[in-house]
Amino acid sequence: MKPSPALTLKDLQAMKRSGEKISCLTAYDASFSAVIDQAGIDIMLVGDSLGMTVQGHCSTLPVSISDMVYHSQCVSRTRSRSFVMTDLPFMSYATPLQAAKNAAKLMQSGGAQMVKLEGANVETIRFLVTQGIPVCGHLGLLPQHINQLGSYSVQGKEPAQAEQILADALAIEQAGAQLLVLECIPAQLAKTISQQLTIPTIGIGAGIDCDGQVLVLHDMLGITPHTARFSKNFLADAPSISAAIGNYHQAVKQAQFPAPEHSY
Repeated sequence: MKPSPALTLKDLQAMKRSGEKISCLTAYDASFSAVIDQAGIDIMLVGDSLGMTVQGHCSTLPVSISDMVYHSQCVSRTRSRSFVMTDLPFMSYATPLQAAKNAAKLMQSGGAQMVKLEGANVETIRFLVTQGIPVCGHLGLLPQHINQLGSYSVQGKEPAQAEQILADALAIEQAGAQLLVLECIPAQLAKTISQQLTIPTIGIGAGIDCDGQVLVLHDMLGITPHTARFSKNFLADAPSISAAIGNYHQAVKQAQFPAPEHSY
């Protein structure tokens, strides 16, 4: 059987237009990359969440650009179909030029096809896009801002904050970003944003109406001791890890996950 060709941004954008849900899962190493790829997951996110899941830190802040390059290399070596996206870690994109240099490392050495950065950094996004670097935005709960936020809590509950998140989403799309992650925001706000944007939205704790869903691998396998409300242990009812990942993929594709109990 001939393997499926590697997914591109055009494929992901076509999924949004056709109404097909996009499945996304974090990946940090070659072994899991191969399993996730074989399960059919559309996007593998090499997330700076590796600071907690792999390195044992209490936040994503200690993760370096070298860490992200290394783990991107591991993931990209064994994938064949899944689209590979990598986080720019804390303080690696303080200026547009710094962002471009570090994004180049992730793409040239790490094998990433797209970089993700937190917040409405419109100027930086616009600069990266002009250099030929695909960008995914990230709004709502921003883990790299944990010392400002004080806790990992739902964002956008107040009308003024919800309006700002929507305005930021529109500005990020206008700047040229081609994907947008929405984390821990009310489901209705995520639905409004997803309807107003032409680029795909990927939700995590943002309800069923996003164009796709992402979870942290360790959370959906029940490895993390304390998981957020928006997560689900797919290994609990599966005979193997590969089956659990396949079940997650199908649940996203069939719009069965997230359920109301996983949303805000």
